[in-house]
Amino acid sequence: MVFAPDTEMNLAAAVELVNTARRRDGHDAMATTEDVTEFYTRWSYTARHDGDAAELAGVRDARDQIAALWDVDRDTAAPVLNDLLARGGAVPFLTRHGDVDWHLHGTAPDASLATVLLVETAMAMADVVRTGEYDRLQRCAADDCDAVLVDLSRNRSRRFCDVNGCANRAHVAAYRARRAGHVRHGDVVTTPDLERTTPPR
Repeated sequence: MVFAPDTEMNLAAAVELVNTARRRDGHDAMATTEDVTEFYTRWSYTARHDGDAAELAGVRDARDQIAALWDVDRDTAAPVLNDLLARGGAVPFLTRHGDVDWHLHGTAPDASLATVLLVETAMAMADVVRTGEYDRLQRCAADDCDAVLVDLSRNRSRRFCDVNGCANRAHVAAYRARRAGHVRHGDVVTTPDLERTTPPR
């Protein structure tokens, strides 16, 4: 684990939120109030949930502000995060609920969901900044994908997003490329670095 559990959870939620607008199929997965409710439920938020068009608009605006964090460097991000925390009236406090052990919440209980998303993302990103790990914020390495990710692997080896199945597509493409490198000449299989005789079929 790179960060505290609640930090990693908030980072993962932020990634999912941003990527609702970055699907390869063009579908916006944060387009309805039902989408907001599904996101709210899946991430076990305990904040206020209005379920109306105003909340949807606020969440979509929060998505744009959070997405911008992938477009800046660490030094630029720091004052942006300070501004998000200030505008959100951040009041960090420890809490636990359900199966989740002690963790930080950052807003008053009556804060809007959009405010909660901005403040809790900002608190998580503040951990990323102060630990010097901002380069873990990455974009998917697939050429036709602009989804974002946070690389939490120990060896910083993650390259592809979850939302568009890019890792699987890359593996399939690599496999096909390897197969295409095998040129059959009668009973001889030639590869860029191997030549051997195979039994006739």
